[in-house]
Amino acid sequence: MSNSRKTQLAFAAIACLLLIIGFAQSWNVALGILNLCLISAVMALGVNMQWGYAGLLNVGVMGFAALGGMSAVLVSQAPIAEAWNASWGGLLIAAICFLSTIVVAILCYRKLVPGPQRTLALTLVILIGLALTRSFLDPAISSIEAIEPAKTGFLGGMGLPIIFSWIVGGFVAAGIAWCIGKVALGLRADYLAIATLGISEIIIAVLKNEDWLTRGVKNVTGLARPVPYEVNLQVSTWFIDMMRWWHSGSLAGLTEVEQQQALKQFVIDGSSIFVKSCYTGLFAGVLIFILLLSVKALNSPWGRMMRAIRDNEIAAGAMGKDVTRRHLEIFVIGSAVIGVAGAMLTTLDGQFTPTSYQPLRYTFLIWVMVIVGGSGNNMGSVLGGFLIWLVWIEAEPVGVWLMQVGTGWLDENNAVRIHLIENAQHMRLFFMGLVLLLVLRFSPGGILPEVVKKQH
Repeated sequence: MSNSRKTQLAFAAIACLLLIIGFAQSWNVALGILNLCLISAVMALGVNMQWGYAGLLNVGVMGFAALGGMSAVLVSQAPIAEAWNASWGGLLIAAICFLSTIVVAILCYRKLVPGPQRTLALTLVILIGLALTRSFLDPAISSIEAIEPAKTGFLGGMGLPIIFSWIVGGFVAAGIAWCIGKVALGLRADYLAIATLGISEIIIAVLKNEDWLTRGVKNVTGLARPVPYEVNLQVSTWFIDMMRWWHSGSLAGLTEVEQQQALKQFVIDGSSIFVKSCYTGLFAGVLIFILLLSVKALNSPWGRMMRAIRDNEIAAGAMGKDVTRRHLEIFVIGSAVIGVAGAMLTTLDGQFTPTSYQPLRYTFLIWVMVIVGGSGNNMGSVLGGFLIWLVWIEAEPVGVWLMQVGTGWLDENNAVRIHLIENAQHMRLFFMGLVLLLVLRFSPGGILPEVVKKQH
């Protein structure tokens, strides 16, 4: 079977699964899953760029997704005037001290001869610079966090539409990735994985503890949305009229009182579906845009060079390719895509919760999507994002159903039956392992493996 045919069948199967969920559970559930599938597919594309294109083992996906989420707060939240008035002087001086420390450290590194003197000079510059920075920053932070900590206690943001945070999230993640790449990309693959995992944990720790930046573990809720609110739709004449027209068949034959009650429920349900559909359109647009750019890049001379470096770094280096620079490029680009997805996820949730960023959800699961879908294949990564998220969400209700059917012959009060049903939600880990095992056994390259065009 050709790869294009497999792609068509695979996505047709995903569409059928979503339709089944819509009819069996509800369209609200199906659209909610679809939106998270789209975001997961964007994250998987970012990881695929790093691993599938260049063979870079980045297990710090969680950190870059969190940076995207942080950007949503910094862009969309209104600035807290009291916090800025109380701290802007200290923050400005601290920033000048920090930047000066970096500049002086770079000059020492470049101008001084390698040896003990340069090491001592760098150490002194860094220690003195950090001490000066903290001496101005700490009082400023204390003054910020003291201003109505139950409601604010942070600087706020720029008060812009949250959709701009998707762009800002990409740039923030790319900037941090550049800093990490300059230090860590010279490491061997396994050490790079350890370094990126550790750095992502550091990022999460900073977001949890620096309340002045994003309120830390107190969370930021009620973020602005790029789509209408359900409560506003439910009182909008045009939306009520649209629901009356859409459900005219169901409303026909009912009394006036029954029509009003039924229409009210239709409007409530329809508003949620309408909002989720708006999110679907936005997320699908971003996914398609990134996917088209990814396909074009992979099929370009740049993409062929990246795969050549991935397959044999020594040979590529011997041909005059700057391997380290290319690794840095793809590491930054992939991290930027993950940052965009992180901002999209926070936009969908309407809140930023640093404690929710866990390696299982934001690193392991994304890697499973890439592996199962097919690393090196952009469409495979998108497919993996859809399939794995579907399995992850639906494993719990399916697990409960299996336990109920499998223990149906036991008494309802049987301790074993009760224990199995109560712990059925853990079946999702079993299903994830089963899917990964079956794919690796029967299709080691993933469901849609990378297509290597042979030159004749």
